[in-house]
Amino acid sequence: MVCSWKSGVTAAGALAAAIAVPQAAWATQGKAAPPDYSDTSIWLCRPDNTPGFCQADLDATAVLADGTLQRESWAGADSQAPIDCFFLYPTASLDPASNSDLVPGDQPGEEIHDIQREFARFGEACRLYAPMYRSTTITQMIGQAPPGDRELAYSDVLAAWRYYLAHDNHGRGVVLIGHSQGAGMIRRLMMEEIEGKPAQKLLVSALPIGANVAVPAGKDVGGDFKTIPLCRSKGQIGCVLTYNSYRADSPPTPESFLGNRRDDGLHNACVNPAALGGGSAPLDAYLETRYTLSPDKSVPQAPWTDPAQPIDTPFVRVPGLISAECRSDGQGDYLAITIHADPADPRVDDIQGDVRRGGKRLAEWGLHVIDMELAMGDLVRVVKAQAAAWAASH
Repeated sequence: MVCSWKSGVTAAGALAAAIAVPQAAWATQGKAAPPDYSDTSIWLCRPDNTPGFCQADLDATAVLADGTLQRESWAGADSQAPIDCFFLYPTASLDPASNSDLVPGDQPGEEIHDIQREFARFGEACRLYAPMYRSTTITQMIGQAPPGDRELAYSDVLAAWRYYLAHDNHGRGVVLIGHSQGAGMIRRLMMEEIEGKPAQKLLVSALPIGANVAVPAGKDVGGDFKTIPLCRSKGQIGCVLTYNSYRADSPPTPESFLGNRRDDGLHNACVNPAALGGGSAPLDAYLETRYTLSPDKSVPQAPWTDPAQPIDTPFVRVPGLISAECRSDGQGDYLAITIHADPADPRVDDIQGDVRRGGKRLAEWGLHVIDMELAMGDLVRVVKAQAAAWAASH
């Protein structure tokens, strides 16, 4: 069964339920034995899992404002990286069931694709660990299977994390990274297994991106995490970097579940990875050359230059085209994305990344599906600086 955003009228509400529910609302739907994470085949990436899916072609082409193309070769992962990164992917599986199996899907947007566009580039900064887990599926999200069991998914995450700590960590610092459903899992893991526990001393940082993390108004600590602050300076460790991205001219709507206004007196945290201390800054995006994240092909990515030039790398960079700043206003708390279009130059004037159905943009989703790609270069630099700070202090 292959599903698409066009298939389900309730896709927005279903995905929000998968990634934005409060911790207390996670209902147990049954018990199942966790996977045996000593089996390296159920890890998408491990330093000892060769070939792992993080060993991918990450070459990029910089598309400059004057239309010039500059190829940038991927140097590969740093085998001597001083820290580890532990990643949980978003809602991805097209399996015809409520929860996925432990075999990674290879269709656009499934687990293998997600690991390569959202995680593999962190190999510049850390050793990469990414377990498979029985996540709730896109199939159930769009109503083609019963609601997924989030407790089953989390029990796998917990087993993978505990296996990593017992067999792989050896006292190394670790960055926890997740997007969407994976970010919700990271948030819960931190609340239940890390904050105030021995594992907190290993925490280099956490990047639960594309999920709501609560903080008091104007504060960097409190809310979901009582002692772990937001990241606000280069090289700061033991902190959290999180955001939900929306176009600056299309902020969260009353139907949004991510970065929206809360009714509990708290705010959803936003940290700009390109300007940790605040303000607007250009983003170092790594975008897919050929946008594949939506089965709705009614609005494809326009050629990156006019006239079109062939680009044979899987990713592009667009220096100076995209900037971001965190906003807190009547619409919510979100990373506002501005596209600096110049119709007079030969470079493309817009990017794809919106969720669409029948050609119509679903504004309540913002740019959720490319949250991480929008700032991938910035995120990697943040983690590199944290890795250096960790190494210097340990």
